[in-house]
Amino acid sequence: MKKLIIGMLLICLVLSFVSVACAAKLKIAFMPGIADPFYFTMEKGAKAKAEELGVELIVGEYPKAWGPEYQVPILKALVARGDIDLLFTAPTSTEALIPVLKEISDSGIPIITVDTYLGDGDYTKPSNYNFPLAFIGTDNFLGGQVVAGQLALMLGGKGKVFLENTNPDVSSVMGRELGFRAGIKMFPDMELVGVEYCLDVQETAAAQVNAALLKNPDLGAVFGVNVFSAQGAYQAITSAGLEGAVKVATWDATETLIEALKRGEVDLILAQMPAEMGALCVEWGVKYLTEGAEIPKKVIPGFFVFTQENVNDPEAQKYIYK
Repeated sequence: MKKLIIGMLLICLVLSFVSVACAAKLKIAFMPGIADPFYFTMEKGAKAKAEELGVELIVGEYPKAWGPEYQVPILKALVARGDIDLLFTAPTSTEALIPVLKEISDSGIPIITVDTYLGDGDYTKPSNYNFPLAFIGTDNFLGGQVVAGQLALMLGGKGKVFLENTNPDVSSVMGRELGFRAGIKMFPDMELVGVEYCLDVQETAAAQVNAALLKNPDLGAVFGVNVFSAQGAYQAITSAGLEGAVKVATWDATETLIEALKRGEVDLILAQMPAEMGALCVEWGVKYLTEGAEIPKKVIPGFFVFTQENVNDPEAQKYIYK
């Protein structure tokens, strides 16, 4: 009996060792959308979870600008390694990335899209883009509505607002715009007087917001939907000497924007949870690869709203992108 028990224990130990060894061999790749604090923070969250679970995180080169023409060559080089077990990536276009990612998926590399999605993001219905395992990211439409509501409160429910967007073919920022439009419509005395696209160029955003100020001297607020549009927006307002008079709402809690909020140059920041997104991609990826777990088609982390009233709260500091 003792020999049997000892034998069974040895078998369990061997199986445990093999299981751990197999998990350690897993390689999960991350292909970011652009070099900015949001994706750097996402990488940190993914790396911490990868270390916790004993898998290797491989990070593709950060594109210097946003767009398929920058992302696709790096993406192809990344998967050409031939040793990737799963890829999570932020597609820089709802349509242009479909054929490239479909080819990668068909080659045997499962894909999770993070922050941005393909098509309309509904991977449950038959389509040419329903091959990703899941989308993990913010409810951008809801976030846009929240920003609209907050600005309406700041303006007393009436006034003109302007939206500074980035790319018209990217799911995340278009979701924010659509949500913002829907939110503004809930206030009869609020008017959206314009929308522009800066293509992730901060200087372009500043010029477009400046033009909006000249066209609408009574402008009440501006919403910049991401890091580059937001920084251009508040710089235009500050250069015009209108900080405080024209409310500025921004998206993404970078350290630069948080400091602008503290100085009174920004009035509202909606912070996503990039570190949590990265960690969830790794966690679900490992579950899928090792257990065959079915990932929910949409995994939606929450968000946090910074204002001048709470920006120094100790509890709020964890939401700043580092």
